[in-house]
Amino acid sequence: MTDSFPLLSLCLVWPLLGALSLAFIQDTQLAKRGALLVAVVELLFTVAAAGVFDSARGDFQLLEDYAWIPDLNIHYQLGVDGISILFLPMTALLTLMALLAGWNSVRQLNRFQLALMLALESVTIGVFTALDLALFFLFWELTLPPIFFLIGLWGVGAERRYAAMKYTLYMLFGGVPLLFGIILLAINHAQANGGTIPQDLAFSLPVLLNTPIPESAQGLIFLLLFLGFAVKAPLLPFHTWLPTTAIEAPTFLSALLVGLKLGVYGIIRFAIPLAPQVALEHRWLLAILGAVTLIYGALIALQQTNLRRLLAYSSISHVGLVIVGIAAFNLQGLQGAVMQLLNFGIVAGSLMLIAGMIQQRLGSNDLVHLGGLAKPLPRLTTLFFVFALSSIGVPGTNGFPAELLMILGALQAYPALAMVALFGAVLGAAYLLGFVRRAFFGPVVHDSIAKVQDLRPRELALLVVPALLVLVIGLYPQWLLSWQETSVQSWWQRLSVAAPQAAPTSILTQRTTISGALSDGSI
Repeated sequence: MTDSFPLLSLCLVWPLLGALSLAFIQDTQLAKRGALLVAVVELLFTVAAAGVFDSARGDFQLLEDYAWIPDLNIHYQLGVDGISILFLPMTALLTLMALLAGWNSVRQLNRFQLALMLALESVTIGVFTALDLALFFLFWELTLPPIFFLIGLWGVGAERRYAAMKYTLYMLFGGVPLLFGIILLAINHAQANGGTIPQDLAFSLPVLLNTPIPESAQGLIFLLLFLGFAVKAPLLPFHTWLPTTAIEAPTFLSALLVGLKLGVYGIIRFAIPLAPQVALEHRWLLAILGAVTLIYGALIALQQTNLRRLLAYSSISHVGLVIVGIAAFNLQGLQGAVMQLLNFGIVAGSLMLIAGMIQQRLGSNDLVHLGGLAKPLPRLTTLFFVFALSSIGVPGTNGFPAELLMILGALQAYPALAMVALFGAVLGAAYLLGFVRRAFFGPVVHDSIAKVQDLRPRELALLVVPALLVLVIGLYPQWLLSWQETSVQSWWQRLSVAAPQAAPTSILTQRTTISGALSDGSI
């Protein structure tokens, strides 16, 4: 059964069909054009899905539900709400940007790389749309093979095979508790309804959200789910795979890994609402973990002289801030966290692609080989600076309203941690602006830098679009926040009903929008 035309299935299957079709194309240039066509059409499909989505509703929309494995009550169930809908066009846009950025790379894209990129896009769309937890876990695990082969076979570093193995082992380690947590949820549903196993198992998220879970069982379920998602996020101490991968992986893949935070999305979508009492009772622990990750990532980033490694630790630090916003467990903190996750795709992904462009031109991202880039590369410098300003949350960019909402949320819940978050923002400005000063405006270290070519028209076009989004969202954030507001409120209301004693009821009346906060004087 389906609400309407199966638009989500179309978004999910189209890149996979494109990936399979590339197996029959021998000519590399033709394969690249075909992959580009598939990526453009996929972006149009996801924009269409966002266009028909009704942001005034807080429930799941564009539903598709078909029996898949009836004996285990597993369904092919897709749907989106205001929290997940914008991740679809974000994934499609970032994939298209990554494809264009690697168009004329030193190691030419071949049909196998292109097919793996499209396959990765397909399963990532599946992660954001799956409402059946068994189906979600399938898509979650299917992200591993494309990434493993892209890093191991086409990575740019000398230790690319080590990086591929490290990433895979970390993700498999996280997948085990995640699977156990999903199985425990399904068993709990059967037992809560007096059913039998396996006939009365349930993996559907809407069904599980309406199934009460004993608090004694919630502790283990939350721990298993959170552990699985924390590895992918990444949070301390599971973060070491990201800097290694960022250095060794192809640039377009590094951009996808730092831009799409599937682990944090999983925490918001599954871990917290499915074990609400334990999550709310231990929110202070979650907040401390986020704050430690925030400061640790920023301090390590301060010491980096390689741009890609710096961006990796910056990404880890920003994930910590998002966790602090989530752990505030109020509407402002959560809305800022979701907005920041979308910002990652625009800002972190673009910065990583620019790092790849620098490496392609100079053969290195290390400061020892950089200096005085602003003069021969004015367009690249301007765009890098725009994204850097957004990353540190300068007013007028999309990073400002997201960080403001998260800090306001933390200030209401944990004033001390809000001060830590502000200190993390200062550190973020220190390491990014410090790198900009030395790499772009510092003394020229090589005469060859003066001969470096600035952004080509194709590169300029792929970076101008996210740069415009940075400014549009920064100047009018309500345009983006309005997509999420009703769904975020519904998310919190479900949480407060499930754990009324743990949830501060006054939070339900908060003004979550920037305009509302301005009008009531809270900003």
